[in-house]
Amino acid sequence: MATPAQWIAGARPRTLPAAVVPVAVGTGVAVAEDGAVWWRALLALFVALALQVGVNYANDYSDGVKGTDRGRVGPMRLVGSEAAAPKDVLAAALGCFAAAAVAGLVLVVVTGAWWLLLVGLASILAAWFYTGGARPYGYRALGEISVFVFFGLVAVVGTTYVQAERLSWLSVLAAVPVGLLACALLMVNNLRDIVTDGPAGKRTLAVVLGDSRTRLTYAATLVLPFVFAVVLALSRPFAAIALLALPLAVSPIRTVRDGATGPALIATLQQTGRLQLVFGALLALGLAL
Repeated sequence: MATPAQWIAGARPRTLPAAVVPVAVGTGVAVAEDGAVWWRALLALFVALALQVGVNYANDYSDGVKGTDRGRVGPMRLVGSEAAAPKDVLAAALGCFAAAAVAGLVLVVVTGAWWLLLVGLASILAAWFYTGGARPYGYRALGEISVFVFFGLVAVVGTTYVQAERLSWLSVLAAVPVGLLACALLMVNNLRDIVTDGPAGKRTLAVVLGDSRTRLTYAATLVLPFVFAVVLALSRPFAAIALLALPLAVSPIRTVRDGATGPALIATLQQTGRLQLVFGALLALGLAL
């Protein structure tokens, strides 16, 4: 039976900035448009965190029962390490999805936007079928696209909408750098696992692109968000304070450029998460100001 510490590790806390940042930025846009409702922002944050932990447990379960986690380095794998029974990890994933659905339903009711039910359903299905089912799209190099859509566009625009109750072009533009940094987090994770994913039949984008092109693409996903920060600053000048996070991009880009592999990329994953969190906090603050 897995210990509480193992369950926490299995939730992959280093990936949680991918859930926190879009809610912060979406709320920054809502403040800028005089539509912020703080209890709704907190509920949106709960939804995002529940989905993120749920997808991590779902991936642990699906990859574990398929055998693709054998010999892999990195965060704790509950099923792959046999620390927890597959049925228990599956139950944890479904419990997280259920919690996200209940909280999301509250937001649907208070906004009256019933079409958000379809968005929520799509988010849960995307979380499950990333590695679940007979033909998981995460095994077909579509993971980064899904992350960009759901942890970028959907999360930022959705967070703004459930507070301001209107769609905003500013939220769409702000979602792009957020989605790119979420992609960077997944890409460095898949770069680390490239040597085990290929033989296991898991064709991530990193496997398809190959080692050198994945490293270049990763660097691009760290640099482009700062370009979008400059674009945002043309209409919201304080958004430029997000550029203060630029020094945090130097070390992970250098490490990946210099050819780090395997366990050496675990620290890079942490650095990417830190960059994502700091950039998101600064961008949210800049937009709010």
